[in-house]
Amino acid sequence: MKLRTHLENVIIGQDALVDRLLISVLTGGHLLLEGPPGLAKTTAVKAIAGGVHASFQRIQFTPDLMPADLTGGEIYNPDTHQFDFIKGPVFNQIILADEINRAPPKIQSALLEAMQEHQVTVNGITRDLPDLFLVMATQNPLEQSGTYPLPEAQLDRFLLHVKLDYPTADNELLILQKDRQNNLQAKPSSDSSETTTRLTPDDVLQARSTVANTFMDEQLEKYIVEIVTSTRNIKVISDEYSGFIEYGASPRASLALYKAASAMAYINGRDYVIPEDIQEVAADTLRHRIILNFNATAEGVSKDDLIAGILNNIAVP
Repeated sequence: MKLRTHLENVIIGQDALVDRLLISVLTGGHLLLEGPPGLAKTTAVKAIAGGVHASFQRIQFTPDLMPADLTGGEIYNPDTHQFDFIKGPVFNQIILADEINRAPPKIQSALLEAMQEHQVTVNGITRDLPDLFLVMATQNPLEQSGTYPLPEAQLDRFLLHVKLDYPTADNELLILQKDRQNNLQAKPSSDSSETTTRLTPDDVLQARSTVANTFMDEQLEKYIVEIVTSTRNIKVISDEYSGFIEYGASPRASLALYKAASAMAYINGRDYVIPEDIQEVAADTLRHRIILNFNATAEGVSKDDLIAGILNNIAVP
């Protein structure tokens, strides 16, 4: 895929991130990126927008942000003596909600309608968003002071919750060398707006139709349902993790896992899904939809541990 090659030229040492960005674009699902500063989260989102030539807007979430700063609002026009609606940044095709957990809940909730319904309602008037509309949000897990954790209802609107880690020493050396090379050029080649891809938003929408028609055997559909329902009653498959989950994933998780696995198959050049596709995206699909209780925290059990335990204890079709 040309888009994948473009992303790999910009994002070094984050192959899983590249795949998740592609999954998000191919399914129309929103993406939450979590990781320490300096791991190219913002660069990655800008690169994907440049790769498909989509309109892009970065929104820096801060405590003083207002809902109208996202959605737009009506401004009085003295020439016409009427109120004109001025569109906010949310009306772009790809939105980067940078450090989304730094804004209070009323600001976070302003995105809910846009993420779920692809529309914005202001003063009783509903306006549609672009057909290609994605919210890609970032949050920093290291700083909790002055942050507002996303409510479960909003987390559930994200198709994937991707946790990023530091690159290897070899990849970090490549990053250093590439940056030095770019500094020696008149115009850095890492600029996400400079891309050799000829993809357009219409091409993305056409690819989404292909992904939606990816074949999945009924046994794999049952496999997905068993994985998700096990988060609600994990004792059925494993006594080891019994009593650690406060709330399991909803049926929206089954839909998300189905879509993400279909996109993973497409990325790997297949028109059918295999169990490995489901297993590859299971953690990113489920980790933000599971709520652990105090027992899990006391025992040092993480969400990823539970998801791995579920996958290890369910028979693969």
